Amino acid sequence: MEKIWLEKSYPPEVPFEIDPDKYSSLVEMFNKYCGKYAYRSAFINMGAEITYSELEDQARAFAAYLQNDLGLVKGDKFAIMVPNTLQYPIALFGALIAGLTVVNVNPLYTARELQHQLKDSDTKAILIIENFAGTLEKILDKTDVEHIILTSLGDRLGRIKGALVNSVVKYVKKMVPAFNLKQAIRFNKVLKEGAKRTFKPVDVTGEDLAFLQYTGGTTGVSKGAMLTHRNMVANLEQAKATIRPLVDEGNELVVTALPLYHIFALTANCLTFVTLGGTNLLITNPRDMPGFVKELSKYKFTAITGVNTLFNGLLNTPGFKDLDFSHLKVALGGGMAVQRPVAEEWQKVTSILLLEGYGLTECAPMVTLSPHTQKAYNGTIGLPAPSTDVRIVDENSQDVAIGEAGEMWVKGPQVMKGYFNRPEATAEIIKDEWLATGDVACMDENGYFRIVDRKKDMIIVSGFNVFPNEIEEVVMMHEGVLEAAAIGVPHESSGEVVKVFAVLKDKRVTEKDLIAHCRENLTNYKIPKIVEFRDELPKSNVGKILRRELR
Repeated sequence: MEKIWLEKSYPPEVPFEIDPDKYSSLVEMFNKYCGKYAYRSAFINMGAEITYSELEDQARAFAAYLQNDLGLVKGDKFAIMVPNTLQYPIALFGALIAGLTVVNVNPLYTARELQHQLKDSDTKAILIIENFAGTLEKILDKTDVEHIILTSLGDRLGRIKGALVNSVVKYVKKMVPAFNLKQAIRFNKVLKEGAKRTFKPVDVTGEDLAFLQYTGGTTGVSKGAMLTHRNMVANLEQAKATIRPLVDEGNELVVTALPLYHIFALTANCLTFVTLGGTNLLITNPRDMPGFVKELSKYKFTAITGVNTLFNGLLNTPGFKDLDFSHLKVALGGGMAVQRPVAEEWQKVTSILLLEGYGLTECAPMVTLSPHTQKAYNGTIGLPAPSTDVRIVDENSQDVAIGEAGEMWVKGPQVMKGYFNRPEATAEIIKDEWLATGDVACMDENGYFRIVDRKKDMIIVSGFNVFPNEIEEVVMMHEGVLEAAAIGVPHESSGEVVKVFAVLKDKRVTEKDLIAHCRENLTNYKIPKIVEFRDELPKSNVGKILRRELR
């Protein structure tokens, strides 16, 4: 599609194009801004903070240990399985400057999910929070993991506070189940020993893999999207270009409540605000809304990102509306559709427009974003990011007319290299450099895009992708089930929840039985909330279950 319409819709101060090669890699970017903003606060968590200079020193110590003691070399896969704590950015940048490929892992994964991701990615080493070490222990011998670094929640909070937090977590709240990983080394010891070693700089280029970011794509089993350093540099430059008119470099504090292992927070918060010399306020447990609001009351925050459920939760938490929003400049919603009532209430309470963006893991993730000059919520996902082409095509891959619906295709420097070790799956989604999103959308005469229908089968629960195939596979593991199909159904707070249709072999199986079975094999947000039993499921002429008819 021609970009003529951008002239009347794009803010003049936002460039049409960005330089995806501004930095040779994330390593160059990191080194540059750690030097430029050495004494600025980079990350804050539970009252403890780390400056850019300290972050650089600790990341180098971490990298030196990976090189010298663990023998990891450029291209090796390193998994990070921790929540939003100071350990995350230290390990992230330590792994990247050592030339490793980072594999982000959700700490809440079940043993089955963790085994798949570690095995599929060829992960050699992992940093894991001890709360979930028992999960790793169950499947360790079924993976290629050779090295384990173990951390506790309070490890970087200072000697006294850290010890207190760790003691409460382990002995009072009993959040650390027993485990036995004798070969594991402690995170703080890694930093202490690494500081004695010599870090050997690695030549990292734009085409090297920065991340294997796992996603289901449009369908099927979870796959590793190969995101290069150039992909990531491009997307953080695209993100920065769209918000630059609103921000003051060196003086921003962004609230990071979404987990950093999620591509949205990783790019929009962690990486983008490093290039702005900003401070990331890491919220470890945003589900504790009263605690979250109390934490916000302590800071003059200038930006916040989140999914619709997060913003809705804050708006409905006592005390939030009494906070000081006078410094807030940017509020960005993504991961799932922003709902009109939430967007309008947010703007009423904070006086700041809730910008809506659209993205996907395969695009690192940003594709479109509402322009900062927009006055109010308009129900669209905004305009294409700089250097991003978007097409709306019909079933024959031909462009449709303005206003007509079709599949959204994307081309730009942020589009992934492909799926790791899955050439066929890659070929299905990338067609002549265009990435077929599977989302049905339309474009109006001003260049604004609107999602008409999501990926046909994808379920999005509170911003997290849930893949029907995976749910169905788990349900079918129950010996009393003959057939199963999973769909998403609307839900007031989470956007959608999982509903399962099942045909039983054993009529004694109950809804509670199936949900309990799923709880043993799936992360919480993937667990079906509704089960409906049927005598048969609708099928195509080749026997494929037709989820669309169930919807």
